[in-house]
Amino acid sequence: MRARAWWSGQLVADSTAAVRVDLTNEAPVLHFPSADVRFDLLPADGLVRRADGFVAFDHDRVRVEVFDGGDVKRFPTWGDVSDLVDLLDVRPDGTARYVSTCRSDWRRPVVEGSQMLGQAIVAASRHASGRRVVSAHMVFPRAADARRPLQFDLDEVSAGRTFTTVGARVRQAGRCCATGTLLLDVTAPDVIRHAVDPPDVPGPDVCDPVDMAVTGRDIRVADGAYTGDPDAPVGPPVLDAWVRFRDLPADPCLHAGLLAQFTGHLSIAAALRPHAGIGQDAAHRTLSTAINAISLSLHAEVRADRWMLYHHQSTYAGDGMTHAECRVHDEAGALLASFTVEAMVRPFPQGAATDGRTSL
Repeated sequence: MRARAWWSGQLVADSTAAVRVDLTNEAPVLHFPSADVRFDLLPADGLVRRADGFVAFDHDRVRVEVFDGGDVKRFPTWGDVSDLVDLLDVRPDGTARYVSTCRSDWRRPVVEGSQMLGQAIVAASRHASGRRVVSAHMVFPRAADARRPLQFDLDEVSAGRTFTTVGARVRQAGRCCATGTLLLDVTAPDVIRHAVDPPDVPGPDVCDPVDMAVTGRDIRVADGAYTGDPDAPVGPPVLDAWVRFRDLPADPCLHAGLLAQFTGHLSIAAALRPHAGIGQDAAHRTLSTAINAISLSLHAEVRADRWMLYHHQSTYAGDGMTHAECRVHDEAGALLASFTVEAMVRPFPQGAATDGRTSL
């Protein structure tokens, strides 16, 4: 990838040989070769020198950008889409048991519920080979630590000629973090067919990019509707986002898992949008927000390396909870999936607000 650094409006570094270094419980650092840095444009304290011919910028003072072939991402990033694939691609660990790798987020090392849903879809697909997950429901009763692997225990409830039902329980250090049920099918020829039309929104080429700190993944939101600013103009409780994961392996269950992984990202933001004086930036600062349950129906084979339109509509907010009814269409308008999200939006108890770090 190409990396650039900007200081006071001037390009001070441009390189295709920068090196990323991941640190434990700290933000990663991008080291530029000294030969690619314009030292004459920098103040004396604008970078950290290294003895091996590389320099690293203070990311709070110098704008560092990564060009991954899609939308520009500002560094530090969480990681790459290949890291997401590695997380979702759970490994067998005995009979009906799978384990994940782990990749911590220095800002807030909490595993997303939608990540566990995507991992459970991959695990069930590996378990019942030749069948496609058509329905998955999961609740998330306890937070999971992103710095530690997860264990997925599957319970095959039934396995008939066409359908398989699997219970899934996600554990970490012996504690249950998520539980749910998945239905798999061999599918069959149509007897009838219809599907709801996609929302009437602009295509991805004319929508605003949104940087969520993952290279290899592009997100573009219609009408500039995604903002964490509490002073942003209010709007309907709807968010439409185009999402594409690039350079993926040809593995259908990983594509389905990636579709599921994004289902937990924007429903709370849709619920906050109609309310003046409150925004997504308050999450984990003055607002305690979390996804409590996701129910996902997969209607077709998924190609997550092509543009998918996520339509989020928050139909209710109250009593500290929100409900969203959502759909995913491909760029041609075909319906790929439907899902609902139950989430909480509550004030922190007095004095219990966190340090404001946000998760992936």
